[in-house]
Amino acid sequence: MRKGLHTFLAAVLALGTTGLALASSTDQSVQTVNSNARLEQRLSSQVRHELNMIPQFTVFDNLAYRVNGSTVTLVGQVRDAIVKGSAEARVKRLEGVERVDNQIEILPASFNDDRIRRQVARAVFNDPRLFNYGIQPTPPIHIIVKNGHVNLEGMVRTQTEKDDAFIRANGVPGVFSVQNNLQVEQPKKG
Repeated sequence: MRKGLHTFLAAVLALGTTGLALASSTDQSVQTVNSNARLEQRLSSQVRHELNMIPQFTVFDNLAYRVNGSTVTLVGQVRDAIVKGSAEARVKRLEGVERVDNQIEILPASFNDDRIRRQVARAVFNDPRLFNYGIQPTPPIHIIVKNGHVNLEGMVRTQTEKDDAFIRANGVPGVFSVQNNLQVEQPKKG
């Protein structure tokens, strides 16, 4: 009976030790996940700031990014190769960034696309509901034109503003299509 009791206590002790080891391991993995999430959040904020500070970045360029650990993937469309190179250089120098995957597309040069860009910007930002977006240092609405096709990118406050921007852009002569990718801060309540 004593031998059975000793075996039982040994088993309980072994399970308790294993449980502590598992709990410790779980705590370490939770701390690692939290640490990685904080790093990605910090990097994301820094990348956003750096991209917005590029002097040549305009309403006619669209820059976006994804942070995965210490790798930053840059995406979007720009009119000038200088913006693409500057974006990569600025992000590479950030502390914690080990790799930059630059997938930014350089839009083809086109007099017709330049005309459409100006006319769409005039149509959108002269609208009384959207005027305030056009006077900001970095407007939240970006107008991307490629071969006569317009993409509206960015953020607006309401669905009405999103619809209004689409209608204004679609009314510009020479526009083949409009893709409205604007995000709405305050979706309709249903």
